Order: sequence, then structure tokens, then C-alpha cells
Amino acid sequence: MRRTVFNEDHEAFRETIRAFIEAEVVPVYDEWFAAGQAPREFYYKLGELGIFGINVPEEFGGAGLDTHKFEAVLYEETSRAGVNFGGSGVHVLLALPYIKMLADIEQKKRFLPKFVSGEEMWALAMTEPGTGSDVAGMKTTAKLSEDGTHYVLNGSKTFITGGVHADRVIVCARTSAPSEDDRRFGISLFAVDTKSEGYSIGRKLDKLGLRTSDTAELAFVDVKVPVEDLLGEENKGFYYLGANLPSERWGIAFGAYAQSKAAVRFAQQYVTDRTVFGKPVAHFQNTKFELAACQAEVDAAEAVADRALEALDAGELTAAEAASAKLFCTEVAHRVIDKCLQLHGGYGYMNEYPIARLYADNRVNRIYGGTSEVMKSIIAKSMGL
Repeated sequence: MRRTVFNEDHEAFRETIRAFIEAEVVPVYDEWFAAGQAPREFYYKLGELGIFGINVPEEFGGAGLDTHKFEAVLYEETSRAGVNFGGSGVHVLLALPYIKMLADIEQKKRFLPKFVSGEEMWALAMTEPGTGSDVAGMKTTAKLSEDGTHYVLNGSKTFITGGVHADRVIVCARTSAPSEDDRRFGISLFAVDTKSEGYSIGRKLDKLGLRTSDTAELAFVDVKVPVEDLLGEENKGFYYLGANLPSERWGIAFGAYAQSKAAVRFAQQYVTDRTVFGKPVAHFQNTKFELAACQAEVDAAEAVADRALEALDAGELTAAEAASAKLFCTEVAHRVIDKCLQLHGGYGYMNEYPIARLYADNRVNRIYGGTSEVMKSIIAKSMGL
């Protein structure tokens, strides 16, 4: 089937990214994997390549484009090579929309040029120990000082991707108690400088997958946050978070589809080269049928992911549509990658093979950005159920 979602510019970008991955990432990826994170200097290379500035207005050093299609190409090419770019995805997919939506002109002048260059890496801190998906239940607080010059931040966050290398973190904190009729009221967003006194990084978390993406616990003890670093209006943070969830969930959906496509490629290569009982594994009918079924699922996931991408670029992707795309694509990836690992036999369980790492990396897709169960709830509500 012919895809229509990408044009010549996107394909030229694909060639550039593929060459960059082969030259700069593949040769050292095992080192990143062993270290549990990509090196900080790698992000400067991404900045030089222009990846961080694609969706940033030209006056702040970016390319001024308003599209997620270049991000989509990145998902496909990193998956194809069996690598990822550490915490940089959070920098672009999660943090940038809040800066663009909420920052005033002075904040944009301060933040965006360093964002584009990679001089300042950003992360997003929502989740807290014990709250999980219940964002409204957060306990971290930010209290305005008596002289009105700064907020005093206290609390902790966990599962913060990019948290080890981050120079600024968008921290969600309570500036007011919940109202009687709305427990989501009272949350605000702050662009917190990680060099601030009282800000500390706890454990770098030991994850099942996404080993090269640094994920950390964060703690705040009387951290002074200048009022100039409040993003948007006080107490409206929960609603700002909701506005960006569709794009976040599209990203997870598209990434999962890209992983499933890569898994079929890895398995097809392996069964063609691997000989059992004097024949290539690809010769056996079971192998053909399993891969054919996987390819059919990947084709369907590609169509869903592309449709969601077009809707997102048009500003029309609804919460329910994003939830549906995430649910479908992540469940497809789960089934396909499992079958493709099985076709590798025992070697599929070895981390030296990309299918093993892909299997571990993929598992979180049905958890973060809202679990599959939460996605089903959103879809059911949109159906009037």
C-alpha cells in the first residue's frame, strides 16, 4: 500500500537521520546500553542537526514548522536501527508544547534558543510516588513567598524520563487546595532550573526497558522558583496537561507501530539467515504464516498511526481518537514483537539481538501516557457508555 503521509522533504530528512544513526549511534549504542543512559554531549549533536528546532518559531532559532511528521520519521528510523535517542523524545514531544502554549514572549526569549541548541535539556515532572495516573492527587506544593518574588517548592516526583540530564524541568505542583466541586483545581506548572538550591536527583531508576533513556526520582526541599518561571496561569495546570495529552498519546502510538514494523524486519532477516534441520527457518510454513499475520497487523497499525498523525497536524485529533490509536497500536506491537522474538528462538532472549531490547522497550507503551485500561475508559466515555 502506498503511503501519502510523507513528502520529499520528509524522505530527505529520513536519509539524513538514517546516515546519522549509522555513524553516530550504532557504533556506541552498546556503551550507552551498559551505562544506562545516552551521554549528555549527544544532545548537542541533535541540536546541531536541527532536530530540537523543527517546531520552534524562526525568531527563536528554529525552523518554524508546525508538524509532527518529522518526529514520525524519527520514530521509524530509530526503531528500524534498534536504538533510541535517550531522553530527547521528552524534550521535544512533552516539554516543547507547554513552552509554546504557555510561555510569554520574555520566557520564550530565555528558554527557546537554549532548547533548540541542546544547551538546556527539558523534562516533565508529573508523576509522584503513590499517585500514578491520579495527577489531581499530587502532594508537591509551591507556595508564594510573602514578598511575592518567588514560590517555595516542596515535594517529590518519580518516573521522570530525562530527569538525570535535564537542565530545566516542568514541575507540576499545587499552588492551591482543590475546590469543593473540582479536585483538579489548584495545580500550576513551573519551569524549574535544576541547579536551584534544594533541588536534587534521587535514584536513576533501573528499568526493564528503554535502558539508554535516563529516568529518575526528583526531590524538592524549599526550592525557590522565581515568579518569572511560572508557566501560564496559577491553578490551571491540570487543564494545560489535558490539552497536550492527545499529542503525547499519538507519539506513543506511532512509536509502538514503528517498533512493530522494525520487529518484522528483524525477524525476517533472522529467519532468512538462520538454518535449522538443513533449511532456512523462513522455509517452514509456520514461519511464513506467523510473519504474514504480523505484517497484516503492522499494515493496520500503520494506517491508524498515519490517520492520527494527519489529524494531529490538522489540529483535529480528539482525546478519544488519540486513546484509540494508542490502545490499538500498542496492543498490536505487543503481539507482533512477541511473535517475532519467538521466531528468533533462544537468540531472541539475548540482549545482543535488537529484538530482545525491542521486546523490553515496548512493554511500557501500554503503561505510560495512560494505561490501556485508562484508554478504554476514555473511548467508552466517548461512546456514551
